[in-house]
Amino acid sequence: MLELWSFLIQKGKTKMNISGILIQSKAENVEAVVKRLEESGICDVYTHDELGRVVVTIDGDGIDEEIEKLTALQKIEGVIAADMHYSYSEDELSKAREEFALGDEVPDMLKDDTLEAQDIVYHGDLRKKNL
Repeated sequence: MLELWSFLIQKGKTKMNISGILIQSKAENVEAVVKRLEESGICDVYTHDELGRVVVTIDGDGIDEEIEKLTALQKIEGVIAADMHYSYSEDELSKAREEFALGDEVPDMLKDDTLEAQDIVYHGDLRKKNL
């Protein structure tokens, strides 16, 4: 991971978007599939096993680019399946943190000492309800 982050900084990317992909191939084809993956330039191959499983990472400027790369991996000869198992987007995380920071810690209704517990109706998200 540190190697990838250093590489991205060298490319002038200061925000990190990275996804972990599990690729499945036939056991007897795994070495050829690993070679094709490495030659593709789409991903970084981290490990593979005798059962035909290969773990790779992809990076991109956003989720759209990562989905394009995932789709390209799925089309490589010998790949039976390629599924995204982890995705980290620095922009999405920053946006979510900002949204949480802007909201009240405790909804006004829960600060009301006269409100009886049986009168509280949960609608799935108290932060967006002004009851």
